[in-house]
Amino acid sequence: MFKFITKRSFVVNLLAAVVLGLLIIWTFLQLLGMFTKHGEYLTVPSVLGKPTQDAIELLESKGFEVAIQDSVYVDTAQRGIVLKQLPDPNSTVKINRTVYLTVNRQTLPLVDMPALEGKTLNYALEILKRSHLVLGDTTFKPDFMRGSVLEQSFKGMRITPGAKIPWGSPVDLLVGSGLSLEKIKVPDLLGITFQEAKVILEANGIELGAVITEPDVKDTASAFIFKQSPPVKDQDDLPSYILPGQLMDIWLSVDKKFIKDTTINLP
Repeated sequence: MFKFITKRSFVVNLLAAVVLGLLIIWTFLQLLGMFTKHGEYLTVPSVLGKPTQDAIELLESKGFEVAIQDSVYVDTAQRGIVLKQLPDPNSTVKINRTVYLTVNRQTLPLVDMPALEGKTLNYALEILKRSHLVLGDTTFKPDFMRGSVLEQSFKGMRITPGAKIPWGSPVDLLVGSGLSLEKIKVPDLLGITFQEAKVILEANGIELGAVITEPDVKDTASAFIFKQSPPVKDQDDLPSYILPGQLMDIWLSVDKKFIKDTTINLP
């Protein structure tokens, strides 16, 4: 073999080496093209608005790789659909190209419950909107904080600021309607249970003040009221009056009993 090479001139050997090198490079490029599918292009179909799983199956069937780039929530769009794709629809790309999808979340995200108590109703509505929540039921009760939120609740339970609730949830508000100047007669609560008394007080717009229980009271809801302040009648045995929103104090006992003088001040 070496004699064959040495018998040829240097120029011939150089040309042979160049030809061999070019042949090797051409063969390598051909093989590389076969593996990478060089020169093959596809048009990216539009999957915008399609359910995520349907979009993935369509793209994979066309020869694309698929990756979920982001999962966001848009309340005006259907859940679980494709909101954005990259490359854009109808783009021409090489085969095996990865298509990145941004999809709308299937489940509602959780948001923080804002602090609304003590704020005006209009301001509370603006905060609800910014927090991606909506107004539920609005109830008014006599209170000197007219037009202000007295209590915030969710699904019938009072909710504290910072608690997590689903995006778009309705929040119920209890709002002060101001104190009426029209006095009402003090209701007679003596001899009824604490639970019954709360219903009467709420119906009349009277706030529950201090609740004093005897030592043997275990269940306040079924305990009986034996004393109240203000009393039903004043010292002249005339009906007592109270303004809506004012406080009434009560005393509870396990047994029905009555104290004749209900004008005694709180200890």
